[in-house]
Amino acid sequence: MSDANTQHASSPADYPAGFRPRRGLNWFSLGLMYATYYMCRYNFRFATPGMKEEFGFTTTQIADMLAIWSITYGTGQLVNGLLCDRIGGKRSMQIGAVGSIVANLLMGLAPLALVGSALLATTTWVFPGATLDPAFLGISVIWLINGWFQSFGAPGMVKINAAWFRRTERGTFAGIFGFMIQMGQVMSAKLSKLILGGISVGILVVAQGDWRWLFILPPLVTLVVMIFMSFAAKQTPEEAGYPGVIEDELDNSAGVTVSLRESFKTIFTHPLVWFYAAAYACTGAVRSSSDQLAVLYFEEQLGMNMKTNIPWQVAWTLIAMPMVAVAGSLLSGWVSDRFFKGHRSPVAMTLYFLEAVVIGTAAIILLKGLVGPTPAGIIAGCLILIMISLTANSTHSIVGAAAPMDIGGKKMAGFAAGVIDSFQYYGGALSLFITGRVLDATKDQYGWTFWYAIMSGFGVLGGIAMFLVMRKQKRMKAAAG
Repeated sequence: MSDANTQHASSPADYPAGFRPRRGLNWFSLGLMYATYYMCRYNFRFATPGMKEEFGFTTTQIADMLAIWSITYGTGQLVNGLLCDRIGGKRSMQIGAVGSIVANLLMGLAPLALVGSALLATTTWVFPGATLDPAFLGISVIWLINGWFQSFGAPGMVKINAAWFRRTERGTFAGIFGFMIQMGQVMSAKLSKLILGGISVGILVVAQGDWRWLFILPPLVTLVVMIFMSFAAKQTPEEAGYPGVIEDELDNSAGVTVSLRESFKTIFTHPLVWFYAAAYACTGAVRSSSDQLAVLYFEEQLGMNMKTNIPWQVAWTLIAMPMVAVAGSLLSGWVSDRFFKGHRSPVAMTLYFLEAVVIGTAAIILLKGLVGPTPAGIIAGCLILIMISLTANSTHSIVGAAAPMDIGGKKMAGFAAGVIDSFQYYGGALSLFITGRVLDATKDQYGWTFWYAIMSGFGVLGGIAMFLVMRKQKRMKAAAG
């Protein structure tokens, strides 16, 4: 490396002219791409009241569909994260976007009960003697396909950004990552409200109350953004004309791809990756449950009609949740960079235990009858969801985005992200599987109290997992010394 480039790499203030704006464009295009992935994911939760009304699904069936998606997504993270290190992050994101677009259009346009009937007829060896609901099977399989392709996105984005950010910048990057994710949720909520309220075309009102349109319009937005990202994003600063600006502390040799064998061996045997994965399973248990079941919670616990439109209280809550999530993500990432020199575990451990306290307190409040279909009860119910979003998404960013880059660097961050992020969705699937059944058995007597209680328990387990990360890091440091 030249002396000039060494000087540029010495501190952020010495970056060469034009580097920061070019990195900003790169990150914006990738973040916007990933945000539109979320538009093709969180549209499902707004469709659930309509699905329940049309097909007679139970809360257990809805939770099981979401759990199937989570298991598929998590497994896809493992496989596609490893593949991402071989083919590159940009191609991974393109493949995922195309697959998700197709799956969403199938959800909106295909005759779902007929799809399920055809699957039952052609796969009797898989379901011998089964009496599965054809609509349930059709929706589950199509959404399973969507989960698989969605799993290409996060490893691809994390891998590219590992080559553009240093370790002491990655916590802040993780906060920005959280912002782009929440932007996707806001975009999904806004567009879903618009669609369910009806789109005026002259004197005609199209799609009013029709949940299928929630899967037709969002993928068109994703398609436009994918085209933009394909032209704007570069996988490394070198490709953008800035050689040697960012040094990878793990492997600074040329290129960003490695063999499947090397990536698998290095990451799978890393002493910290499984501790982070266990903690992230607890993040997913809280985050997936609070996000995906929120719309049913608004309808059943707070008494709101979510089938034809979204009440203003819900709309504002769904905007406030990502706003506080962004604030938490940015603050937690900045604190881990500024005060802990790139170490994520002390901040994450504190957040997990704080999350458990917040949600446990919420369960007590609900059990006392202070959350329900009254003005004060609606405000309390909405504020609780906002606080859960703050704590859950703060750990989501630093554990799921910053830690994989620290572990894998520019060449193996894809698989590191895949391993850690996969457990977020395994945890989410477990939480949804348990929660759906517990709620169907108890909500007539206790409302949604056990929804909070289950999430609080996962918060405690997450804090314990991050305590074990801290202990392992101290032992590794002592051994190296």
